[in-house]
Amino acid sequence: MAIINRDELENTMEWVSSDFLDNEAYVCRMTGKIYWISGDPGAIDAEEVPEDIDDSDKYLPVPDKRYLDLGNRLVFNFISQYLPQRYNDVRDMFRRKGTYQRFKNFLERQALLEEWYRYSDEQQTKALAEWCEEEGFELGP
Repeated sequence: MAIINRDELENTMEWVSSDFLDNEAYVCRMTGKIYWISGDPGAIDAEEVPEDIDDSDKYLPVPDKRYLDLGNRLVFNFISQYLPQRYNDVRDMFRRKGTYQRFKNFLERQALLEEWYRYSDEQQTKALAEWCEEEGFELGP
């Protein structure tokens, strides 16, 4: 079973989740090594990507946050747990553009921003660990 470094996988997921570029990353099923493919070829100094990177028997795409359901559902789970009385306010907030910045400002006014970051990080790590287990990887330190 290949071992994937937890920090590297978390950083890679953040990178592929970027809305600004069409970034991709793949993990080798045999070694756990991660290969990055930037939507902007000059943006990173990546190692040479194997020619057979599209071979799903050898390489697996690193999931983005949406694939792992770490978007709006995570927000609403947090609000249900920490501010259930404000659930409808947050739901209304997410119907407009610029939502996450408003959400963070809202949490800061509620003195819950640091708690949100902790909760979000924990849920992200848990989702990645589950993904690794489902795909036959071990999530290492």
